[in-house]
Amino acid sequence: MTETINFTVTGMKCGGCENNVVGKLTALDGVISAVADFKENHVSVEFDAEKIEIDDLEDVIIAAGFGVE
Repeated sequence: MTETINFTVTGMKCGGCENNVVGKLTALDGVISAVADFKENHVSVEFDAEKIEIDDLEDVIIAAGFGVE
């Protein structure tokens, strides 16, 4: 089942930060797409809820060096 979740992500300061987060998320099995906007502190992730959990998405963002609110 495909779902979309929106995160408020702190610490992104540039396009490179956006690319870092998107790259880490889209590398996960079950993530269909991810879009980040550092100006809005926003990350949107479309994922297959049968393959990956929201906590896993949050963990990847945090491991990349950013905060999730």
